Amino acid sequence: MSLRRKLLIVFALTVFLSVAAVAWIISSLTRRAFEKANEERTTALVAQFRREFDRRGGEVVQHVETVASSEAATHMALALSHGAPDYGAYLNQARTMAESQQLDFLEFVDSQGTIISSAQWPAKFGYKETFFPTGAAPQQAFLQQEELPEGAALGLCAIRTVDVGDKALFVIGGRRLDKNFLAGLELPAGMRAMFYQNLGSGFSPELLIDPSGAGRKLDQVAALIRRVQQQRQEITTLIHWSSDAADDETIDAIPLSASLTGQDNRLLGILLVGNSRRAYVELRQHIRSAALLSGSAGVLLAILLSGWAAARVTRPVEQLAQAAREVASGNWNAQVAVTSSDELGELADSFNRMTRELLEQREHLLQAERVAAWRELARRLAHELKNPLFPLQLTVENLLRARQQSPEQFDEIFKESSSALLAEIANLKAIISRFSEFSKMPQPQFQVVQLNDVVQNVARLFQAQLRAPERVPIECKLELAEPMEPIGADAELLHRALSNLLLNAMDAMPQGGTLTLRTRREGDRSYVEVSDSGIGLTPEECERLFTPYYTSKAHGTGLGLAIVQSVISDHGGRINVRSEPGRGTTFIIELPANADKLRAPEQARGPSPAAP
Repeated sequence: MSLRRKLLIVFALTVFLSVAAVAWIISSLTRRAFEKANEERTTALVAQFRREFDRRGGEVVQHVETVASSEAATHMALALSHGAPDYGAYLNQARTMAESQQLDFLEFVDSQGTIISSAQWPAKFGYKETFFPTGAAPQQAFLQQEELPEGAALGLCAIRTVDVGDKALFVIGGRRLDKNFLAGLELPAGMRAMFYQNLGSGFSPELLIDPSGAGRKLDQVAALIRRVQQQRQEITTLIHWSSDAADDETIDAIPLSASLTGQDNRLLGILLVGNSRRAYVELRQHIRSAALLSGSAGVLLAILLSGWAAARVTRPVEQLAQAAREVASGNWNAQVAVTSSDELGELADSFNRMTRELLEQREHLLQAERVAAWRELARRLAHELKNPLFPLQLTVENLLRARQQSPEQFDEIFKESSSALLAEIANLKAIISRFSEFSKMPQPQFQVVQLNDVVQNVARLFQAQLRAPERVPIECKLELAEPMEPIGADAELLHRALSNLLLNAMDAMPQGGTLTLRTRREGDRSYVEVSDSGIGLTPEECERLFTPYYTSKAHGTGLGLAIVQSVISDHGGRINVRSEPGRGTTFIIELPANADKLRAPEQARGPSPAAP
């Protein structure tokens, strides 16, 4: 992956993750703020409900006290104190007084708990009251379940005592807890209050008071009420009314029992406070839309920034990479333009300084190599010429002594000495010819060459020498890859280079062995391997093997492998050696396709003349 693409991905991910993190943080903070606001509003609504309960309870207490202090209640108490009065005379007394005091419930009960008069159910005359204080009557209003002809109802009641004589008269009155009671609460926007009258076991829809009249399914509300009935503690839950998240509602269910009524621990009612999540859902959608918009804009900005950064950062890096490739290919004069004074500029300047220093060191190295090569050439020439010159000197000295000491034998000695002189002169000419041949290596003439054919021709040429009677036989194995793409090369020069390698391999196996020739293709490169099972080479010998005039043979000139390296180098390839003492040696030739060198001669010849 290129540096530009990496920069683009890094910038885009940075912007995307930053926007996503900000959106998540804002959403989390918004949710917490919304939940806190809901909790505060619920607390305020419950406090308002309690205040309204106390206010309505105070009104009920006031009206009940008015009834208790009325003249009719006093007459009724006096009648009770004088024995057994006619209770039938007071049958409708409670209804009349309840209407005058705007009370939904009103009953007069004697000290034995017998109902004297009932406004809500006159037929209860003479029955025993189910709720009757055993001690002092409560001073505050309380919740009380009232039995009505149509069923039970929940009311906010108060009780007062009329004491006349030795018998007391109890006045029990109250108002019904219904929609009118809840309608008096001031609810913030998005909130609603419901009240469940816990007048029986389980859940009954008729006992749920909902002034909003939402008319939604009550299955989830019923489950919430059942949990409160079982656990007797406040429960908060999120109810999904539909698939639309904006219809979700958080409902707090608050049990109303002893803590509110001041009576026994019976659960008489459940206050349900609903908070709509529509505002939160809409705000969250706005945040997501804004995050998506800003994220898209950020990604677009990241693309622009990455393009600018690529132009600012990657272009100098690409120039450095190109210059490094040129240096690797042999152009030691490659330089990079310094366009800035920052770290990239320092890098480019350091690269230019490095190439200049490398060029200087290369020149010094070349000069040193030239001097060393000339010294080695002089040493080799001196060594090669010294061997035949010594016999020449002895022969001439023998001739002179023979001429002086025995003239009669001079002709015979002259004939033998002349033959020796001619043989040594021929040896000198051969040595000079070999050195001259190396100095005049021809440049390759590139043509389409099948590498397998060249290898097979060389193996066929040396087959007779490998099986010569005067030497231990050497087995030749061919491992040629099929198919092999043709390359641009000089077949004759490659044939000559491979022949030299085969000669070296044969010399390395005086006791016989196996000679293996391999070809293979990797990408656009072709490879030829020449392996022997001979005596092998030491690491020091491998390092000096291709040095001109270096040889490990007793009578070698050190030019064979130098010629091979020259041929391979002229083809744009490389040659390496892999060897261990006692385990044989492998020479590896790497050759490029040289397709461009095949086209060059065709372009130089130009278009062929038109046919007449």
